[in-house]
Amino acid sequence: MSEKKAYPLRIGAAVLEAMQKWSDDELRSVNAQIEYVLRDALRKAGRLRDAPAATDDADDNPGGP
Repeated sequence: MSEKKAYPLRIGAAVLEAMQKWSDDELRSVNAQIEYVLRDALRKAGRLRDAPAATDDADDNPGGP
């Protein structure tokens, strides 16, 4: 399992509110949703290998397998 690191993030109120609504819809915490969106963008840009995620699979796929 890879190590998690804390990182302070400054984010606009409107973006945070949108992320909160999105994370609620996906049954994730805001933190998990931000990590999911970043990981997905990195994969699509070819900047992240498709290594197993350090988070629970439920974070990536709330609908099941």
